[in-house]
Amino acid sequence: MADYIWLIPFFPAAGFIINSAIGSRASKTSVAWVACLALFLAFLSSAAVFYEFLQLPATARVFEKDIYTWIASGELNVNIGFRLDALSVIMCLVVTGVGFLIHVYSVGYMHGDPGFKRFFIYLNLFVFMMLLLVTGNSLPLMFVGWEGVGLCSYLLIGYWYEKDSAADAGKKAFIVNRVGDFGFLIGVFFLFISLGAQGVWTLNIAEIGQNAHLLNGAVVTVITLLLFVGAVGKSAQIPLYVWLPDAMEGPTPVSSLIHAATMVTAGVYMIARLNFLYSMAPDTLYVIAVIGVLTAFFAASIGFAQYDIKKVLAYSTISQLGFMFVAMGVGAYAAGIFHLMTHAFFKGLLFLGAGSVMHAMSGELDLRKMGGLRKKTPITYWTFFIACLAIAGIPGFSGFFSKDEILWKAFSSSHGDVWIWLLGAATAGMTAFYMFRLFFGTFHGECRASEEVKHHIHESPRVMTIPLMILAFLSLVGGYVGIPHLLGGENAIEKFLAPVFGPEAPMKTALNFDIVRSAWASSGAAGHDGSLELALMVASVLIALLGITLAYIFYIKNPSLPQRFIERYAGLFRWVHNKYFVDEFYDFIFVRGLLKLGGILLKVADGWIIEGAVNGTAAVVKRAGDRLRKMETGYVQEYAFAIIVGAIIVVGYLVVRPIF
Repeated sequence: MADYIWLIPFFPAAGFIINSAIGSRASKTSVAWVACLALFLAFLSSAAVFYEFLQLPATARVFEKDIYTWIASGELNVNIGFRLDALSVIMCLVVTGVGFLIHVYSVGYMHGDPGFKRFFIYLNLFVFMMLLLVTGNSLPLMFVGWEGVGLCSYLLIGYWYEKDSAADAGKKAFIVNRVGDFGFLIGVFFLFISLGAQGVWTLNIAEIGQNAHLLNGAVVTVITLLLFVGAVGKSAQIPLYVWLPDAMEGPTPVSSLIHAATMVTAGVYMIARLNFLYSMAPDTLYVIAVIGVLTAFFAASIGFAQYDIKKVLAYSTISQLGFMFVAMGVGAYAAGIFHLMTHAFFKGLLFLGAGSVMHAMSGELDLRKMGGLRKKTPITYWTFFIACLAIAGIPGFSGFFSKDEILWKAFSSSHGDVWIWLLGAATAGMTAFYMFRLFFGTFHGECRASEEVKHHIHESPRVMTIPLMILAFLSLVGGYVGIPHLLGGENAIEKFLAPVFGPEAPMKTALNFDIVRSAWASSGAAGHDGSLELALMVASVLIALLGITLAYIFYIKNPSLPQRFIERYAGLFRWVHNKYFVDEFYDFIFVRGLLKLGGILLKVADGWIIEGAVNGTAAVVKRAGDRLRKMETGYVQEYAFAIIVGAIIVVGYLVVRPIF
């Protein structure tokens, strides 16, 4: 299989090329078949590699294949090559599997769209670029995929470019990501130069890992922070998260593809792939954990006050990505990838479920105009319910296992801290509240839509509901590959990823648990580590159940409570509803501010420098001309005298020169 790993990215690339070549002449059915078949074949290829991995010993689960030399310039040599190990094969399975379901769903969702063929061309290109990112065996090749998904996000977010809001959202995503990508690129350059100074000129990821010990701590910290800037942009963390909510302007399947399985997970994957560097930089890990947990909490709070159902899910995505970064920051790389996988299942389902709701509601997005859809859209209702339970972290669902693993590692890891756990646990409760606010407001109570919309409410076609059911099944059972030892499992996914990440960060010493131990012991329970982990697990579940209960009280039991709360705390609600005015602040500083600064600089440059240089030169020339003009008197005798004097000087020079 090692000789054929290039087939995984090849199939989506082939789908893109074929549909680009014949799309204008082919029918919608043909285009859809080509696009979906390309993803299905890529998934089969990924599954074949995964199956072969399971037959091999853990240390032998690495396939690498160089295709040809791409760059050969001086000390820099980069090959087009692919590498599959436990990490990249999981990413390939998630990208191709969830991507395939989104492609199938899109056949029904986009059926009446005039740009149907263009849409599937973009989708195939998007998946190809993401697969290139996760299978490339060098940083330059990873960067091609990194930039490729950025380009495709611009094309897909601004897919309905006739709308100013969609075009602006596409540009916003592209520009904000360029900020992060600049940091990433500088980090790659610095890494190459730093290794070169030690006599190792390489950008191959495996070779970097073998020689990373040659770098000193300060250099590694700078490199990892620069690379992390790229991750902050691509995975929408503070302060570069602002592009992702606006990305909702694209078609709903695009939101699902970008937010669940592909682009936004690129930053998480990059840190996991370069874990050998990040493990050498504890200061960077702490920065990652802090940024992650603050982003998770901040985005969850905004989700409380949004009425656009896709915007709620967008801020939920930012928050869940924050959890993944917490895992990376505390050295629990396997837990972060585990949550990346389960998040792809339930968040992909939530976005596709939202698309099904929009399909039923004639495109309506406002939560205040929904309600009562439970009986008319039963498949969408039950699958959405499963996804909400999963993201809330209810035991038995996929999100419970991965979220709890992150919270435990945030508390117990030597890179973690109690306050990170507390903020993460609070965020989990907030997530449960706003997700069930969305669920109850959409499917329960009385329908608040117009009479015309009510008459058209219906369940989505099978081409859309079958992917929902498959993702609901995965959201239900997907977490069982990571059952912790505490619950009698062996955490199979952590074991599978162990050859990539090596030993995880050590746990804190027992002394660090004194406060919690004493509280736990005072309740009559033992204070050993297993009991402590179980206590924290129970606490996080109770917090999630509290969030669901509050949502039930607010939106089912007493639906007048939200409005009373808004009226009482109008100022607070205004701030949260307007996303703390961060977009307005960025617009004031970085858009209008830079435009104003540019105008001032232009005035200075044009008025003082350019005009000053031109006018100054003219004045000097004029003054020199005036002086020279006085020498031109027009008298012949003066000219003759000047000629004679000049001749005497020349002759004198020729006579005197030989003497010296």
